Amino acid sequence: MGHLLLEVGIALLLVTVASLLAYRFKLSIIPFIIILGMLVGPHAPKIGFIDLTFIESQQVIAFLGQLGVLFLLFYLGIEFSVSKLIRSGRDLVIGGTIYVLLNFVLGLLYAFFIDFGFYEALMIAGMMSVSSTAIVAKVLVDLKRTGNPETELILGMILFDDLFLAVFLSIMSGLLLGDATSPGGFALSVGKSLGYMLLFFFIARKGPPVINKLLKITSNEIFIIVVLSALVFVAGISEMFNVAPAIAALLFGLALSETEHSKKIEHMIIPFRDFFGAIFFFSFGLNINPLTLWDMALYSMGAVLITILANILAGMASGYKAGLTPKSSLNIGLTIVARGEFSIIVINVGIAAGLDPHLQTFSALYVLTLAILGPMLARWSKYIYNVLNMVFRWSQPVEKAKKIG
Repeated sequence: MGHLLLEVGIALLLVTVASLLAYRFKLSIIPFIIILGMLVGPHAPKIGFIDLTFIESQQVIAFLGQLGVLFLLFYLGIEFSVSKLIRSGRDLVIGGTIYVLLNFVLGLLYAFFIDFGFYEALMIAGMMSVSSTAIVAKVLVDLKRTGNPETELILGMILFDDLFLAVFLSIMSGLLLGDATSPGGFALSVGKSLGYMLLFFFIARKGPPVINKLLKITSNEIFIIVVLSALVFVAGISEMFNVAPAIAALLFGLALSETEHSKKIEHMIIPFRDFFGAIFFFSFGLNINPLTLWDMALYSMGAVLITILANILAGMASGYKAGLTPKSSLNIGLTIVARGEFSIIVINVGIAAGLDPHLQTFSALYVLTLAILGPMLARWSKYIYNVLNMVFRWSQPVEKAKKIG
């Protein structure tokens, strides 16, 4: 076993330091931990008994990172509400559709333009279409915009984006993990994955009475053991249906989101999500040699510029449709531009399926840039609006808090 435990302990200490630095500078921990992972790893030096290569512990750290993915997506599923989406106003659905379609189509065209293969292009388009829920929520709170007229539309678009993520990962799991070498195999793989997803949607709508009884456990200790055991089992067995464990975790969370225990589960799962999620970002960084970043730098920055443009256009179109002012509409686009945990998870599904390894470097630079730049653009939205207003000469009527829907 050697120094396995010591290596894992050093890794956790490094993650702690990176998290404290992120907190100190009031930034998302995601880019800090990924950069930390890139600075150590196989290419790092060995200093005495301190081994920063993490070669012996690599598989253990990777497994802990996989658990992080499960908890991140399970938490997303728990937060998601099928009934809330059904009750959402038309403006929220239209805004979410504009946002996803614009980002996905432009991302797909760009990926083909820079000569990625078909499946790689789909994964890049998916990566460019999903915003970071964690970063967006933090931006809204930090900038005291939770009461702004555009915030309801932002949260609705994020909700719609979460639904897109579930559907996209389900389809891609079927394509990448199943037998998609022929039209029949393609249809069967996608059908099995979508069927698996629809099963959980059905459970979320019709299953709460039964689940409520099964989870009526007074002991918190036994309660969390039951939930976590079921989560890992469902994620593990999903591979029999050509569904990635990550999407199975999301769908399992979705199935529990409408139960009377959802808030309790959500509260109890947060420490697991944060701890194992941090290890996942560290593990992601470990697999990237910083010396190779320049190989994809130009392509990644092109994707960053396209995402910023697509988000501004989507925000302006969605805000206009909802009757908001150009200033509020611009706030929408600049607030949801941040990319983070879900973009990395999308690319990880492709990497695990054996797609082009350049995807990892491409996505790392893309996510790092927008995880840092996104909150800054949201903070500078007033100045960006003033500059754009000089060009487009938007009128500035008094903001009316129109009820969306």
